[in-house]
Amino acid sequence: MLNQRLQQKLLQKLSPQQIQMIKLLEIPTLQIEERIKKELEENPALEEGEEADDIHSDQEDEEPFEEKDKDQEEFTLDDYIEDDDIPDYRLQVNNYSKDDEKRSEIPYSAGPSFQEHLESQLNLRDLTEKQKILGEYILGNIDEDGYLRRDLINIVDDLAFLQNIEATEQELEDILLIIQDLDPAGVGARTLQECLLLQIDKKPAISSPLSIARIILDSYFDEFTKKHYDKIISRIGITENDLKASIDEILKLNPKPGGVYSDPFNKSSQPIIPDFILDFSEDGFDLHLNSRNQPELRLSQAYNEMLQSYTRDKGQSRDLKDAVMFVKQKIDSAKWFIDAIKQRQNTLLLTMNAILEYQKDYFIDGDETKLKPMILKDVAEMTGLDISTVSRVANSKFIQTHFGIFPLKYFFSEGLQTDSGEEVSTREIKRILQDFIENEEKRRPLTDERLTEILQDNGYQIARRTVAKYREQLNIPVARLRREI
Repeated sequence: MLNQRLQQKLLQKLSPQQIQMIKLLEIPTLQIEERIKKELEENPALEEGEEADDIHSDQEDEEPFEEKDKDQEEFTLDDYIEDDDIPDYRLQVNNYSKDDEKRSEIPYSAGPSFQEHLESQLNLRDLTEKQKILGEYILGNIDEDGYLRRDLINIVDDLAFLQNIEATEQELEDILLIIQDLDPAGVGARTLQECLLLQIDKKPAISSPLSIARIILDSYFDEFTKKHYDKIISRIGITENDLKASIDEILKLNPKPGGVYSDPFNKSSQPIIPDFILDFSEDGFDLHLNSRNQPELRLSQAYNEMLQSYTRDKGQSRDLKDAVMFVKQKIDSAKWFIDAIKQRQNTLLLTMNAILEYQKDYFIDGDETKLKPMILKDVAEMTGLDISTVSRVANSKFIQTHFGIFPLKYFFSEGLQTDSGEEVSTREIKRILQDFIENEEKRRPLTDERLTEILQDNGYQIARRTVAKYREQLNIPVARLRREI
């Protein structure tokens, strides 16, 4: 039986301006600097330099070209989005004197990439034309760590459907063996075990530890990764000292051979550009945005005069009307973004000042034990901002202090009460947990149960599952995998 009924729902629809502000809050300093260059090129109504005092007043006094109601003057999202990429503007915050020089961008040359390094070696091998094609295709599937993560049978299908090249799995296996003989040792491996074996096979097995190490990697890899050392000793028939010497040889191998050819343009190798600068002196804290490379923005005086000239012409043709609309759209767009950047900067400083006030004792000397439990809601209540806004500010921003550079997320943590009723940060619990593990007897590492007992004996009422969670967040393996001989 079908029923029909009317239902009213209250839905919140974000305006293009609100969407843009959300995007702006998420963008860190370095990306803002990249976006402004693009926008200065694309919007001729935007220029570098101080804003003239009369531009805004002229705009307010001018007669509109056509009478429209307020809603009709709203821009659509298409005015601000091109290819799913919302353009943004930056505006200089006057934290530095005009005598300060902008940071110079120092160009540097990069050596050959990891891919180029492998291709140059492969080109020196005596290969048929087909082998070269297959080899280059395999190299294209090797990741930055040096591994071939794709199955050969799938590469066979790729070659057939995408390249119209018929090849067998054996042909690919043959060319892969050649690639695995290239430098660095271990490249082209499909598993960690294969990677380590490729490396150890290139070492002259003249010592007993190397010979035993190869046996361990080849036949007892599972026991090795699980640190079942007693099983390895009994099955191979070696002493504990022999095992220790062999493991030392294995630990000299590189589990990520491609890492030695890191790309200097890779994001992970780029220096961190802080969004905030915090100075501390006898006079107290001085917090400001890192804006030394961000020029002031202004509306183009020429475009403003052009608009005024067009609007004074009463007998306008269709082409002239289109020109007026184009100029007005560019000016309005530039004005809105300049104001949006000011709002972004105010929001960033408002949020960071609240964090600074909340964690004032910590920012004096960087003593981690002075970090108080703080969650997003605490900062939201102090600033009057929405929790989601605070989250966006904290998500990808960094602050430079006199004791180091830190992500804003570092200062947030939940709290836990001790037996005395004192509330301590979960970060402090993690630090204590890490200290216990670092000082444990490696032959008999502490289990999660034992760590829980120790923490409880020290006044921290904490459950075993919470200890396990904190240990995992610290990237510390379970006790069995921490055991050493």
